[in-house]
Amino acid sequence: MSGRIRLLLAACGWLCAVACQAAPDFAAEPASADARYAAAWVLAGADHHERPFAVVDKHDARIYVFEADGRLVGASAVLLGVAPGDFSAGAGRAPSRLSPAERTTPAGRFAALPGRNDKGEDIVWIDYAASLAIHRLRPAAASERRPARLASPRTDDNRISAGCIIVPVAFYEAVVARTLGRGPSTVYVLPETRPVHALFESLDLELL
Repeated sequence: MSGRIRLLLAACGWLCAVACQAAPDFAAEPASADARYAAAWVLAGADHHERPFAVVDKHDARIYVFEADGRLVGASAVLLGVAPGDFSAGAGRAPSRLSPAERTTPAGRFAALPGRNDKGEDIVWIDYAASLAIHRLRPAAASERRPARLASPRTDDNRISAGCIIVPVAFYEAVVARTLGRGPSTVYVLPETRPVHALFESLDLELL
């Protein structure tokens, strides 16, 4: 075997080892191809800076929370902004002042931080200026049927918030608070009006 072939085989082995190490561990959790692509992209480029991270799949209305090494801590259904869309119209404005068409959950990469809202409740901010956070399911008007929407298999039912990502109380306490609530993390919200690859290609360009 020539030295060139040996070198090529060694390089292939190294690339395989890196790829295997970077593969996210979804355990037995079913997840879309988009969510798996996003988590793999994060780990392959260490875009999360070795911090915990989450992937929010708006098409499936689900969140996946990972430790820094790519191990899945937990996954859950979520409630999202009532209006489809990938851009925020609410920067600097209270959610109550947004029209229904402006109540979107924007797509993108967000540097998340634990904090508290104006009622003292602990939450995870993803965009403080736009008043967007991951938080527990709260009491709301019965007509909104929020607990039923979280349990519904129809993803259209999950569109009810002003833009925040809302999770069940038990999931927040057991997964979000203990992972994203410990300190800085990164939250990746996948787009719904363009291919998921387009989001990560734009993030790649930011790194150049």
